[in-house]
Amino acid sequence: MMDKTTSGLLNGLVGVVIFSGSLPATRVAVMQFDPVFLTVARAATAGILALALLVVFREKRPQGRDFLSLAVIAGGVVVGFPLLTALALQHVTSAHSIVFIGLLPLATALFGVLRGGERPKPAFWFFSALGSVLVAGFAVTQGISTSPVGDMLMLAAVVVCGLGYAEGGRLSRTLGGWQVISWALVLSLPLTIAVSLYTMPPSFAEIETPALIGLAYVSCFSMLIGFIFWYRGLAQGGIAAVGQLQLLQPFFGLALAATLLHESVSWSMLAVTVAVILCVAGARKFAK
Repeated sequence: MMDKTTSGLLNGLVGVVIFSGSLPATRVAVMQFDPVFLTVARAATAGILALALLVVFREKRPQGRDFLSLAVIAGGVVVGFPLLTALALQHVTSAHSIVFIGLLPLATALFGVLRGGERPKPAFWFFSALGSVLVAGFAVTQGISTSPVGDMLMLAAVVVCGLGYAEGGRLSRTLGGWQVISWALVLSLPLTIAVSLYTMPPSFAEIETPALIGLAYVSCFSMLIGFIFWYRGLAQGGIAAVGQLQLLQPFFGLALAATLLHESVSWSMLAVTVAVILCVAGARKFAK
């Protein structure tokens, strides 16, 4: 039987693979959808699906002490990160955003220490920082445009997302992985549905298929299905250790592009990917 740590890493890995398509899908969708509408529409769609799941499986309601945590999660990953990245991607390319996604494992680990009570060894921070530097350095070598507004928005997105990940991982230990993101989405429904109706475009006739597919992906996969695996992984394997898998997210995105879009993959990408995997392995070893 698979042990809890290994199961946590596998669940976390599935979540990272799903999340790897989020920024490209958002980039495509935001070209035709207003960022605010895109944010609330994806949350409202996922919230309706989550409500159906909670009803079908007759899940218990959160306790009073859980609602503050759910509010933090909703603010961080249901509204904060999607909105800030959608706004940022109006100013920068998705390649540029990789620089900041490379900092997400560090942010998650820091909040894991503050909120989750985890105390990684000093070597953990070395491998985590090294992995972040490798990801950011690789992104810079690919050629990126700069925008102070876009950079600040992405930095804020990383901070609120790291907090939402850590808080969700902590709460998942008692409430369950998919239940946490589902309740956070359901509690946000009154706001997300109201704002969706207010910001909805007058007609979808001129919206092209790629933008609609992007909206569907971030609504179903990025906003719900990915979190089911991700929060379960964080709860099983530890916030700090499993959180380091996020270092692989940019490379999964490039791998998907190579497979689906037949784009070339350089030797430098493969070399950096191997180095990052070693950093993830090292961080996991010293996470506890």
